[in-house]
Amino acid sequence: MKAKALALVLPLFLAGVAFSFATSPQMGTWKLNEAKSKIPAGSPKNTTVVYEAAGDMIKVTVDGVDGSGNPAHNEWTGKFDGKDYPVTGDASVDTRSYKVVNERTLSIENKKDGKVTVTGRIVVSADGKTRTVTTNSTDAKGQKVTVVAVYDKQ
Repeated sequence: MKAKALALVLPLFLAGVAFSFATSPQMGTWKLNEAKSKIPAGSPKNTTVVYEAAGDMIKVTVDGVDGSGNPAHNEWTGKFDGKDYPVTGDASVDTRSYKVVNERTLSIENKKDGKVTVTGRIVVSADGKTRTVTTNSTDAKGQKVTVVAVYDKQ
């Protein structure tokens, strides 16, 4: 009896999880709109960011250029629960956490060796067509750096 119940409930649960990801305004492919962004010279640029379901988690794939203009790629798979999950492909980051602030807003933290290196907010516009990422960090000279990157939904 338990096996039958599980066989009936599990597909409904997975469908519900998939539906909740699909309806999140964060999900999808986002392209950097450099004209609307305020990115200081020498800062990395994430030109394309993709949020997609990965089982019961979310996978974020980031492509762009580093501060020297070289190609950059990193990936993160986790949940928007405020917990640290590993980042691959970026030597400056070991873990990243996302936390839901409200329906259209996430907070983000990057860490290296357990120390917070970047904090920020990701806000999707009410119409779902624009995503604004505001991050704060400190550069190698100890200067505070704020980046405002605006993305268009593809």
